[in-house]
Amino acid sequence: MSQKLLVSGNEAIAMAAFDCGVNLGCGYPGTPSSEILDNFSALGGRAEWEPNEKCALETAIGAALAGGRAIATMKHVGLNVAADPLFTIAYSGTPGGLVIITADDPGMASSQNEQDNRRYARAAGVPMFEPSDSQECYDFLRAAFELADKYRGPVLFRVTTRVCHSKCIMVRSDRRDEIRQGNYTIDPVSNVMVPAFARKAHKRLRANLSEMAQTNDKNAYNQWIKGSGELGIITSGISFHHAREAAPEASILKIGFSYPLPQETIKKFVSSVKRCIVIEEGDPILFEEISAMGLVIENKPEMYRFGELNVERVRRILAGDTTPEPVPNPGKPPQLCPGCPHRKTYEVLRDTGCIVSGDIGCYTLGVMPPFNALHSCVCMGASITVGLGLRKVLPEEQARKVVSVIGDSTFLHTGINGIVEMMYNPPATGHVVIILDNGTTAMTGLQEHPGTGHHLDGSESFAIKPEDACKGLGVKNIDIVDTTAEPEKFAEILKTRLAGNECSVIIARRPCILALAKHKASNAGKGA
Repeated sequence: MSQKLLVSGNEAIAMAAFDCGVNLGCGYPGTPSSEILDNFSALGGRAEWEPNEKCALETAIGAALAGGRAIATMKHVGLNVAADPLFTIAYSGTPGGLVIITADDPGMASSQNEQDNRRYARAAGVPMFEPSDSQECYDFLRAAFELADKYRGPVLFRVTTRVCHSKCIMVRSDRRDEIRQGNYTIDPVSNVMVPAFARKAHKRLRANLSEMAQTNDKNAYNQWIKGSGELGIITSGISFHHAREAAPEASILKIGFSYPLPQETIKKFVSSVKRCIVIEEGDPILFEEISAMGLVIENKPEMYRFGELNVERVRRILAGDTTPEPVPNPGKPPQLCPGCPHRKTYEVLRDTGCIVSGDIGCYTLGVMPPFNALHSCVCMGASITVGLGLRKVLPEEQARKVVSVIGDSTFLHTGINGIVEMMYNPPATGHVVIILDNGTTAMTGLQEHPGTGHHLDGSESFAIKPEDACKGLGVKNIDIVDTTAEPEKFAEILKTRLAGNECSVIIARRPCILALAKHKASNAGKGA
C-alpha cells in the first residue's frame, strides 16, 4: 500500500533513493543537502560521508561502473570540487544508474555565493531534473534513474533551499526496486577517455541529448496549466508555487526536466499567450535559452536576480515594479556558541595582531565581533594556500603576522593539499597553520568525518589524525594545545612559531560542545 507522508524534500529524496534500490550513497555534508544521506542511512541504505565532493562523486562513479545504482550528494559549491570527474563521466557514462544531487542556496542562507548550478548541466552536457516540492523530489528521482538506465549516463538533480527543507504531503509508492548485484564488464572504449575514445563519446553524448530534447516534449515532467491567454509564465522549481499564488489567473508552463529543454512545448506555450514572462530564481538561464530560440519573452528585472523569490517579489516582477524593496527586519547576527573552543583561539590571534587567512566552517564567524580576527575567506581548503601567497608577497614585517586557520573536517577535505604546497614551496619566513580540531563537521549539523573515528551511521572507523598527516608530509614543528584551557600556552607557542623561519602546524584541540551533547544523547539511547 502506498503511504501519505508529511516530509521535506531531503527526506523525499532519501526515500526515493531507497525505493529505487540505490546500492551506495556518497556525499560531503553541506547545507541544504546534508539530511539526504542521514535519512537514507536511517532507512537502511548504505551511505558514506566522503572526505570531499570529488571523492564522493568518484566513489559513486565506481559503484555505477560496477552496475549498481548510486547517488552523490552535495551543496552547490561542492559541485565545483567535483567538476573534474563530472565532465568526463558525462562522456563515458556508467552501466548502472548515477544521479548527482546538487542543492543550490539562492539567498545564501549558509553559503559564500549564489552560484546557479543549472549552468553545469549545460556546460557538462548532463540532463537535469528540477523538482518543485517533496512529491516531485520523490517522483523525479525515480525518473532520473530511469533516464540514467536508458542512456547509460549521469543525471543532475537540482534542488534549492526551500525545496530541501520545506515539507508537504507526499505519496510514497509501495514499489521497491531490488538492489542490483554488481558485475563489471571490461569495456575500455567506454570507460577510458583517451582522445580517440573521447571524441566518439562526445558525439554519442550530443546525440543522446538531442534525443532527450525530443522526448522532453512528450513526457509528464513538465506541466502546462491553462489559464488566461493574456499572461503566460514559464518557470521551474520552487518559483512555480510562488507564481501560482501570485498570479492564479495566468497560464503557466512549469519545466521539471529543465535540460535539455522541451523546445516545441515552449514554442506552443509562448504562442498561446499575449504576454509571456520567465519567473526563475538566480541567473536568467531559462530566459537566455528561450530567447535564443527566437521567441519574444520578458525577463525579470536585474534586481530580482539576487536572493530567493517569494510571492510578493513575483507580484512585483509581474507588475514591473523596480522601486526599492522593503528592508527586512535585522535578525540576530550569527556568532560562535558560548563555550565554543574557537573563541579563545581568536582572542589570542586578535590580540597578537595576526593577519588571518580563514576557511569555510563555523570558525568563519571569527570575522564577527567581538573577535574581528578573520581577514580573508575564499573556499574550502583555501586558507593555507592563500596564506602562503600572502607570505610570499608581503614585506617581512607583515608576512610574519600571517596565519592560516582551518577546521579538522576542512583540513581533510582539501586542506592537506595546502600542507603539500607549504612543504614544497615554503615562504622565506616559513608559515603557521592552525588546525581548529573540534572533532566534528560542526556548521552543517555535526556530521562525522574521516578524523572522528566514526562512519556516517555511528559505527567505528579508523580515525585520521591531522598531526599524523602533517608529520608524514614532513612538517617538523607540530604543537597540540587546548586553547580554552591553556590560552597563555597557546599565545607563547604562536609567538615562537611566528618568529621562526620554518613551517609549523598548531593543532587547537577541544571537542565541540554541541557534538559532545549529541554523542552523550546517542550513547544514552544505545544504553537504553
